[in-house]
Amino acid sequence: MAARVRVIVITGSMGAGKTTVLGEASDLLAKDGIAHAAIDLDALAISHLPGSASPGDLTHANLRSVWTNYAAAGATRLLVAAAMENSVELDRVKSAIPNAEIVVCRLRAPLETMMARVRLREPGMHQERFVARVAELERLLDAAALENFALTNTGSVTDVARRMLVKSGWL
Repeated sequence: MAARVRVIVITGSMGAGKTTVLGEASDLLAKDGIAHAAIDLDALAISHLPGSASPGDLTHANLRSVWTNYAAAGATRLLVAAAMENSVELDRVKSAIPNAEIVVCRLRAPLETMMARVRLREPGMHQERFVARVAELERLLDAAALENFALTNTGSVTDVARRMLVKSGWL
């Protein structure tokens, strides 16, 4: 029987701090000697493919492949940063990680804070589209309500990451 895989999916709108909290949580786990892997799902999806290719399908195939490598190396815990807009997306993560026991943590911040973070982070040609996407994505996440718990991410990233790990039963 395959080992159970403990997974924390860190979700939230653009600018909520998913990638930052993912990195800090990984650092906290490493400091305590807790074996784990950390994957930013957006990083597995950067591409421009022919019209027939499905970016969502490829992203989850990439997740499956990368997780398979981590599992072969002995990882039984996984942190995933991804905006989960609906239950279908969460189901795709579950199918990519066999025997996953998933806890979903939603990061929140004031809309203005998230928009300001995105404006700083995305100085390029799509800046205004990304800034507008913050509010749209926040509405989708509210409607989906996939989180097991939510945390406000406006203070110390170390404190937020630690609270997430404690609430998830990892620390």
